[in-house]
Amino acid sequence: MGDLDARGTPSRRFPPVPKSVAEARRFVRATLGDAAPDLVDTAQLLVSELVTNVVLHARTEVEVAARVDDGTVHVRVGDRRPDRGLVPHGCPSYAGTGQGLALVAALSSRRGVETGDEGKTVWFELGPEGPPRYPDGWEPPVVTPSGPQATVTLLDLPTALYAAAQQHRHTLLREFTLAVDADQDFGVPPEDLAVALDMSQLFTASVTAALRRQPSEQAIRSLPVSVPSDAEPSVQILRAVLDLAEEGAREERLLTLPALPRQRLFHQWLFDQIVGQLAGAHPTAWTMVPGEPGTSPSEQAAWDPGQVQMSTVPTIAADEQNRIIAANGLAADLLGWHADDLVGRSLVTLIPEHLRRRHTAAFASLLLSGQPRILGRSVPLPALHRDGRLVAVRLFIQPQETADGRTVFVAHLAPRASVPGSSAGPPGRVRSLAQGEPERLLPSATGGPDRDADRSALERLSLLADTSAALSNAPQLDEGLERVGQILTQRLADWCAVDLFTESGQVERVSLTHRSPRGHWPTEYEGPLPPVSDAARGPLARALHGAGPLLLTGPPSPSQVASPLDAHYLGLFQTMGADSAVVAPLRARRQVIGVLTVARRGRDTPFTEEDLPLVHDLVRSLAPGVDNLRHYQDTRNIAERLQRSLLPKLPEVENLRLAARYAASSATAQVGGDWYDSFVLPDGDTALVIGDVTGHNLDAAIAMSQLRSMLRGIAVDRQEPPETVLRRLDMANHSLYRESTATCIYALVSGSEDRPWELVHSSAGHLPPLLIDADGRTRYLEDGSGLMLGVEPRTVRPRARDVIPAHATVLLYTDGLIERRGEHLDDAMERLRRHAATLAREPLDVLCDELLIGLGADSDDDIAVLAVRPVPPR
Repeated sequence: MGDLDARGTPSRRFPPVPKSVAEARRFVRATLGDAAPDLVDTAQLLVSELVTNVVLHARTEVEVAARVDDGTVHVRVGDRRPDRGLVPHGCPSYAGTGQGLALVAALSSRRGVETGDEGKTVWFELGPEGPPRYPDGWEPPVVTPSGPQATVTLLDLPTALYAAAQQHRHTLLREFTLAVDADQDFGVPPEDLAVALDMSQLFTASVTAALRRQPSEQAIRSLPVSVPSDAEPSVQILRAVLDLAEEGAREERLLTLPALPRQRLFHQWLFDQIVGQLAGAHPTAWTMVPGEPGTSPSEQAAWDPGQVQMSTVPTIAADEQNRIIAANGLAADLLGWHADDLVGRSLVTLIPEHLRRRHTAAFASLLLSGQPRILGRSVPLPALHRDGRLVAVRLFIQPQETADGRTVFVAHLAPRASVPGSSAGPPGRVRSLAQGEPERLLPSATGGPDRDADRSALERLSLLADTSAALSNAPQLDEGLERVGQILTQRLADWCAVDLFTESGQVERVSLTHRSPRGHWPTEYEGPLPPVSDAARGPLARALHGAGPLLLTGPPSPSQVASPLDAHYLGLFQTMGADSAVVAPLRARRQVIGVLTVARRGRDTPFTEEDLPLVHDLVRSLAPGVDNLRHYQDTRNIAERLQRSLLPKLPEVENLRLAARYAASSATAQVGGDWYDSFVLPDGDTALVIGDVTGHNLDAAIAMSQLRSMLRGIAVDRQEPPETVLRRLDMANHSLYRESTATCIYALVSGSEDRPWELVHSSAGHLPPLLIDADGRTRYLEDGSGLMLGVEPRTVRPRARDVIPAHATVLLYTDGLIERRGEHLDDAMERLRRHAATLAREPLDVLCDELLIGLGADSDDDIAVLAVRPVPPR
């Protein structure tokens, strides 16, 4: 059975090797044979966790003692490292590691830790009555490292991301250590692995201690953390060991998956801060770290489902199992679902059939390799409506961490007529300034009557200039109002709201921003508001009719509630909390377009009459910008819908497959001169057209539609060779629109069962077609290239004739698919060739969508793609 310890309890010593964990479990079961079975099972679980900790971290002989007295189980687990303090990780219940001490606290009746000169011991008791109904919150003390210490300041530490990264680091190192002990060769010396484990535990202990000293609900923190002053070599070893462990995870030599991109970037920043500051460098905030798409540190607040509901664009969140965990009404409406019906379904429910296999492979690749493909990028692709039709959207996905360290993937699905900039964070109606609560700058906000008058005037001018610039520099109204709300709640108010009239005369709350991250704000105060009836006489109704700025020295009086709109506004004040507010109308083009509300909580710094001129100047500055952005978005959306309406329905041709895609720019005015066309001529040939009119505006879209119509008319009427059709088009264009230039390919595809298919084409300065054989070989069809349209209308362009093998693909495309600023065109064309080769055997729909996903993300130009493939009868 074993020896007896100093207390006369049966005990056994085990060496610091992984197999000792199983042997310790068997020893406990044999020793506690007379105890209740459930207590024995619990004791085995807790001993397994504690012995594992000794093997991994103390790395000394471990002594386990166990006995039963009057039905109560007593267990002690000791090691020979009194200098190595216990480190509670604070991991959630789903974590794969770090749960030992948490389980002891949750499952035992009593517990404690004893430290002596020669070792330390964790003990626990399991009573027949079970653990206390209300746990006593036992936590072992965090032991600070011994020796000379230095302080490293971690500026803007994101607590949610830190929890996720720490959890993954401990899980990875734990499994990596066990794999090395099992004689897997990772090229890590045992002494380096020991140093890495010690440094990881030491840093966790230091951060845990710092978090205990400065408890806070803020999403990001600035923490002073103590580390040994000579920690630099150990940190570098930890970095190297983690890199090798990550490589092992990517090679699937470990069960643990590799870290996601943001976690890798976070650890890189963390190690750089320790090494750099120990060498005398100044701290660099996490929020200032540049990142590649999918790794950006811009999202700081812990994710929760309420953020999805607050978003003003269609938004869906999925977990690491590819399951939808949240969806807002806008996303559900866009795709024909009810939001509650989407939750719990696989994400592939919303992905077209022809892309599901690709999506599953890409998602698995992200988890297995840690390499992002479309994270943090604006990608044009189709989504699947519930009725089976395809919905053209731009997808923008960012990973976020929950407060307990899980990772979720938040996707914004913007209809192609309303494209969010990829640099913006996820939009939403209710905004929280997770960065904390910076000092307000205006005199009435600070309560400092003795502030210098000149400084006060300068700060007011700065507020007006900053809010105006934030709105004018935003690509979309939602994003602009979000930025304005952040500025106002940093420097003027605790919360603010913007309500705007819609085209139908209704009122919609388009922005609601609060400066404190506390609480979840109810959704009934977002979106459309009750109608503005003649009976309404509350402050919001009065401002919507042009009164104001109005000073409120408290919430609206219940006596003013004479309509649903008044009741709704009173409910907003009661929910958000306000002791004073200013309500002011937004006027543009001699009419009221909406209302701004700014409110403060607390009676120490209320709004006063002195603030009314400032708010009046504020709404005068903001209203034109709001009006201009609304009209710009309306014009842009109408123009793109017009352009999309001109894109043709592809013909159905026997033994010939055709597919096409069009995606507006993700960064410009979203309208331009790209187009594609295909039609069957009277003689049976199939015409293919791809073109690009110079410009990215409505004029280019109009010129494109006219060129397209002229080309169709000339081609059908004359049925002449491609070079002749292009010359006639050039002459007609020159006669009608002398300043318009464009590139274009006009091609004829013909073939039958009796003769091979061939492509006859001529190019007016356009990028050459790409021929993709079924076996993946590719070549550009560069013959037939001539001068672009609009330069010399009578020029004669060459004609090219190429055979198209069965199941080969001819790809026509515009430059937006491949060209990138600062990159040589040859490199861009080589990238297209390689990418297309991997898709040679895919259906044309898959090929086109994958090209847009892989090459067209974040393109600052329009994209048109047209593909054709001969498919002989079976």
